[in-house]
Amino acid sequence: MRERCVKIGSAGKIFSLTGWKVGFVCAAPSIMRVLAKAHQFITFTTPPNLQAAVAYGLTKADDYFADMRRDLQRSRDRFVNGLRALQFPVLDAQGTYFVNVDLAPLGLNEDDESFCKRLVVEHKVAAIPVSAFYADDPVRSVVRFCFAKRDSTLDAALDRLSGALRRAA
Repeated sequence: MRERCVKIGSAGKIFSLTGWKVGFVCAAPSIMRVLAKAHQFITFTTPPNLQAAVAYGLTKADDYFADMRRDLQRSRDRFVNGLRALQFPVLDAQGTYFVNVDLAPLGLNEDDESFCKRLVVEHKVAAIPVSAFYADDPVRSVVRFCFAKRDSTLDAALDRLSGALRRAA
């Protein structure tokens, strides 16, 4: 597969620095040459110091990444189990830092955007309306939560969300 695949990643999530907005690409040399040609016309202001930091981070031992994967899976399972206990209809997720909830089965009288706004205002929890990722014909019943957080943050969010569905119904 190496000769046919491209891995595009976000250094911000891997190294817990989402504000960096620095990504990386791994590919076979023949593919990378083509990607580099395209990249020169797309990106204009990538900070060299952040690129060096990402390159350093990517050389970490395999244990670092295995531990991260294990910790993220544990966080995902903790948050998903908590959401399900609160009766949120969680969609199964793998290979992501996010968990989606489908509001449609709940019969709420609000779309994903209004639900997310209400969560912030009334419950101090942020979620992203999935409709924001659509150019046309958006799905308006799915919201996205990030679980790449400390246990205390996830637990606080679950505590704050405990009444979110009761009050909305």
